[in-house]
Amino acid sequence: MKVYGIVGWKNSGKTGLMERLVAEFVARGVSVSTVKHAHHVFDVDHPGKDSHRHREAGAREVLLSSRKRWALMHELRGSEEMALEELLAKLSPVDLVLIEGYKRDGHAKLEAHRAETGQPLIALEDETVRAVASDAQPDTDRPLFDLNDTAAIADFIAGELGL
Repeated sequence: MKVYGIVGWKNSGKTGLMERLVAEFVARGVSVSTVKHAHHVFDVDHPGKDSHRHREAGAREVLLSSRKRWALMHELRGSEEMALEELLAKLSPVDLVLIEGYKRDGHAKLEAHRAETGQPLIALEDETVRAVASDAQPDTDRPLFDLNDTAAIADFIAGELGL
């Protein structure tokens, strides 16, 4: 599996870019999975539902299954957060895994940047950021793309990965 990351500060356009890139690569016939890092507590379950009750009772894993999808929830119960490599090993094989977040990990990344955030470029301090997609013209020695030029960004990532 080929792996490429999308990083950026809060409200920089990461999620919108990820969504557009997934659609672009799928339209090109590339199978894609995604990994999203969350810095906050999140839940995909709802209080009162059977699966939530199983987790609350202490189950380490709860697998939900229907004729349309299945989902596996794993409770860490005080254990360390898993490393990105461990999480990637749990995915079914695909052509490309796009990763949102994990900006400190060593995989190749593209930075989403919006001038209105007032944040400096991550690329200035991180050699793993190979390019920048922005709504402005920030000063960078990396390839620079318009944040909304999804096809050009996908072409760049495909070229980097040999897809």
